[in-house]
Amino acid sequence: MTDYKAKFEESKQNSEVLGKNSPELMGKFMEVAQVALTPRNLDAKTKELVAVGIAVSVRCEDCIMAHVGNAIKTGATMEELTETIEVAILMGGGPSTAYGAKALAVAEYLFSQE
Repeated sequence: MTDYKAKFEESKQNSEVLGKNSPELMGKFMEVAQVALTPRNLDAKTKELVAVGIAVSVRCEDCIMAHVGNAIKTGATMEELTETIEVAILMGGGPSTAYGAKALAVAEYLFSQE
């Protein structure tokens, strides 16, 4: 079984190293993220579900962990995450099935921590 607690900690530490070594770039990236995720015509949950789908289709495990967590915090259900991942698999092909499974495993872990 995957130790998601350790994976979350490792991801956080890696981000801190990048932020320390490239503060200007990461500061600008965080500004872009804030603008992109600010609710306007789409609510926060919808934007996070889109991010989950993209994270699965581009196979970014740290992105999956971050955006699955954010989606849950904005009210996404396991059923909504599953449906989002189904669309990501359609768009990302076979490799997205493995990363879709990872995303659901992360969601199960996070829901079990509530």
